[in-house]
Amino acid sequence: MIPLIEKDSLEEIKNFQEQKLVELLEYISQNSPFYKRLFAGQNIDISKIKTLEDLQYLPVTTKEDLQEYNDDFLCVPQHKIIDYASTSGTLGDPVTFGLTDSDLDRLAYNEAISFACAGIAEGDVVQLMTTIDRKFMAGLAYFLGLRKLKVGVIRVGAGIPELQWDSILKYKPSYLITVPSFLLKLIEYAEAHGIDYNNSSIKGAICIGESLRNQDFSMNILSNKITEKWNIKLFSTYASTEMSTAFTECEHGNGGHHHPELIIVEVLDENNIPVKEGEIGELTFTTLGIEAMPLLRFKTGDIVQLHHSPCACGRNTLRVGPVVGRKKQMIKYKGTTLYPPAMNDVLSGFDNIENHIIEISTNDLGTDEILIKIAVKNQSSEFLQEIKDHFRAKLRVTPKIEFASKETLNPLVFNPMSRKPIRFFDYR
Repeated sequence: MIPLIEKDSLEEIKNFQEQKLVELLEYISQNSPFYKRLFAGQNIDISKIKTLEDLQYLPVTTKEDLQEYNDDFLCVPQHKIIDYASTSGTLGDPVTFGLTDSDLDRLAYNEAISFACAGIAEGDVVQLMTTIDRKFMAGLAYFLGLRKLKVGVIRVGAGIPELQWDSILKYKPSYLITVPSFLLKLIEYAEAHGIDYNNSSIKGAICIGESLRNQDFSMNILSNKITEKWNIKLFSTYASTEMSTAFTECEHGNGGHHHPELIIVEVLDENNIPVKEGEIGELTFTTLGIEAMPLLRFKTGDIVQLHHSPCACGRNTLRVGPVVGRKKQMIKYKGTTLYPPAMNDVLSGFDNIENHIIEISTNDLGTDEILIKIAVKNQSSEFLQEIKDHFRAKLRVTPKIEFASKETLNPLVFNPMSRKPIRFFDYR
């Protein structure tokens, strides 16, 4: 199930997107109070925007804009909203997204072609190990996409390894949708209870919320720890509530594939100018085909690299590489630029570490300070030194590290109001 446009030439894809861009600009200039005001205030003549290159003449939209003017982004009357989703805002208050019936159809289509990209097909059964409530878009999107693919869904929800294994053994799903670190919990439970997990029905897992790969697409420490024990295929996926679109790996594992019918992608530098091919920058997108809350040049805060070479799967679309880090989470520590994913990777290499969090604060000199708290099976000064040496070898710097109890860290990391583990706390 590869949409025909994803096999089209780059020129055909570009022409299609430019036609859709013109339609989008006309739509939001007539229906969005926020964009009406923005265009008028900056004397923007949308009729002059014809190509993807012309996008850079338009202002960007930020998370702060969404938070401050949330309702002004709506392009439809309230009675047309069928589903309400929300995401945490950068200033503390959640941002609400309304979806119309048409938007839910688009969401289902996006997930269907994304799951198909990873090899899921009619006749498969998939165990959904993420929440579908609490106004999270993701769980609902997964269910709608799988339903559109005519795939069976077991809605178990997050956590509880015993319940997960009960369902796996009873219903025999072929794929799981989960946070990858939870797969280690499933392995641990299976080993403790005599479950032959390598002879289970599971062929693969669609992984959300945590990275599986290094920047060269090789498997990182987390994915290696999983697959060294459990012979299943792992697929990485990247998405957000704001874009209502996913970038999912195919079987070749070389980045998340772009769906050009649904989204225009840019990678921008500090001045909101597109970076040169092969450089990293902030992923910025323009949605296509959204009725209720379309977004123009929305800055995600995620630092990524785009890959443009054709994929062996037959798609000619661009691919999004693993997230380097979040722009707001960049740390300058003793002259070195760090992002939390790099520190997570270092810590993932130690079996003795059961959980961890990273805290960033500002010290008396006004510079960034890092404190890593770890819960371990066996505490010793020698182990602490081993971790510090490993940090120095991998990242050239050694942050402050201290022991903490699992009981202290677990409620912070596995917050019931988040669908992803939270390991980064920024107090700057």
